[in-house]
Amino acid sequence: MTVWRGAIAESRHRLQAAVVDAAGRRVLETEAPDLVTTFRSSAKPFQLLPLVERGHADRFRFEEADLAVMAASHTGSAEHVARVRGILARLSLPESALACGYHEPLDPASLDLVRRNPGQRSPVYNNCSGKHAGMLCLALSEGWPTQGYERAEHPVQQLMRRTVAEVCGLAPESLGVAVDGCSVQVFALPLEAMARGYAALASARPEGGARARALDRIRRAMMAYPRLTAGEGRPASELMEAAPGVVVAKGGAEGLECTGLPEHGLGIAVKAEDGAARAVGPAMGAVLRQLGALSDAARERLAPWVRPVVRNVAGLEVGAIEAQLKLMETATS
Repeated sequence: MTVWRGAIAESRHRLQAAVVDAAGRRVLETEAPDLVTTFRSSAKPFQLLPLVERGHADRFRFEEADLAVMAASHTGSAEHVARVRGILARLSLPESALACGYHEPLDPASLDLVRRNPGQRSPVYNNCSGKHAGMLCLALSEGWPTQGYERAEHPVQQLMRRTVAEVCGLAPESLGVAVDGCSVQVFALPLEAMARGYAALASARPEGGARARALDRIRRAMMAYPRLTAGEGRPASELMEAAPGVVVAKGGAEGLECTGLPEHGLGIAVKAEDGAARAVGPAMGAVLRQLGALSDAARERLAPWVRPVVRNVAGLEVGAIEAQLKLMETATS
């Protein structure tokens, strides 16, 4: 990945990627598809999985939009906040029950609101508040205490670890564990395993078993509500809106982006080794182009995201970010 200022190569980002099919086989890869890194928010669809798989989402009559925000890294817009508040109301829990903490929302209108009215600051604005609301619902539904649900020893987090490992084809004890930005566990695993999880998400069908049906429902919710899953201007939302029904996408912090292609049963994981968020959009675009996954209309709509323009403080176009990512076929493909 090269950042150009005029004809000068000003910066470079090193990226790794893996593409895995529904059978768990690597089909395309860069030189280090086994790079171990944190799953961050790209794990959210699988952290939501037990709530759906065990029937609790049905018992609480959650809609697709509720599931989308539970799998989200949202911008804290009014729509996101209202949806999370609605989930908490159904659980009869206060906003203070969320252990994710407060950070300033990315949504401009919400940011202006909380800066003018500091008393309205609340953890519901945290980009992970939907995930935490889902975890609280899981604790209540299973008869577990809601207090401390974010801690590694709590049954909720133990179940998260097992579920993420199973979907990604790993033993739970093989996952590295640390504390995420929102205070729950974050897991470390190889890129190829992340891609395997997204292949499972992409290929799941409603006629399958309980897990397949749950994954299918989560994927459909994310694709039906791309703005709830991320937000305006965010890569995952832009990609799902540009290619409706073609791609399910979920970003993670520190330069990670994961996607699934339901029609092909493929999962993709892309990581900027230096954690540069600006690198993953063009890189994922390069992978999808190589796979031939996007229509001409989708490629045209995504062009500003795939090849972002670099502007100076006066607004003048002075360069661009371009991906040279080239994936190779694996020896067994």
